[in-house]
Amino acid sequence: MTSNTKNRSSLTRFAWLSIAAAILTIALKAVAYLLTGSVGLLSDALESFVNLIGALMALAMLTIAARPADEDHAYGHSKAEYFSSGVEGTLILIAALSIGVAAIQRLITPKPLEQIGLGLGVSIAATLVNFFVARVLLRASKHYHSITLEANAYHLMTDVWTSAGVFVGIGAVAFTGWEQLDPIVALLVAGNIVRSGVRIVRNSALGLMDTALPVEEQNTLQRVLEPYTQTGVQFHALRTRQSGSRQFVSLHALVPGIWTVQRGHRLLESIEADIRHALPSVTVLTHLESLNDPTSWDDTSLDRTETSPIESPAKQQQHSSEGDATLPKNVKL
Repeated sequence: MTSNTKNRSSLTRFAWLSIAAAILTIALKAVAYLLTGSVGLLSDALESFVNLIGALMALAMLTIAARPADEDHAYGHSKAEYFSSGVEGTLILIAALSIGVAAIQRLITPKPLEQIGLGLGVSIAATLVNFFVARVLLRASKHYHSITLEANAYHLMTDVWTSAGVFVGIGAVAFTGWEQLDPIVALLVAGNIVRSGVRIVRNSALGLMDTALPVEEQNTLQRVLEPYTQTGVQFHALRTRQSGSRQFVSLHALVPGIWTVQRGHRLLESIEADIRHALPSVTVLTHLESLNDPTSWDDTSLDRTETSPIESPAKQQQHSSEGDATLPKNVKL
């Protein structure tokens, strides 16, 4: 097992932490709802139930994502994380719909709240649990580049802000005696949850569609290649993609046709090492081509264009010896 696989396997402990927190907050918020009868607190409890389902899904997908590459999945299993975040985002939207229905019913038939002080105390305790776990998951998601933990963390933080809104609503009811404020706040909570769910689903869809690396990391990649271009090496077909916690970069390097295989190999090894140093989580795929061969320019796009006939090895050797554009003497490759 590689060190990367071991690191990915260790992420399941964060999923177990999220599961434990969800169970605890469900129990606390259910007690708070039973004490007060607040539909706002009921919405909080429902969202915590969604947190539990999301945490269980995260555990399953993190386990799959940690598996090493095999014959059927040569690029690994890291995309499994997108299924987890996609499912969690969908569950968030379903919870928002349930909260909206319950709030509208309560808006039509208001019900007085009871034991507000005790109920709020219990709910605040549950909110603090969510806040602590969300911060832990967010730090872990950034350290391990895990979209599953990131989705879980932001979902919990949404729960925290949702609870804060509910507290305001219940406090307003207690202060004004206007019972409709509780379901109104619940509707606002549902709207906030919809926004969070849409964002998580969108990020999951972008990941499944092989979205390119963030602009900052693409700029880092360009800075790595710049010194090589100054020596005469050219690059094209530069492509990047994010796959869960893994990142992929592929490029073609064009050098004088007279170069030996060994010299070209040393160049690619140097380029790959520099890219991995700048972007530690990246897998680099390189391809060497001749500056003197016209067919080198037929694969700049994703789908290769066959505009030039393939020449025999003897003909290619003849072309590669013509017009040798060597690099400056002070460049050591």
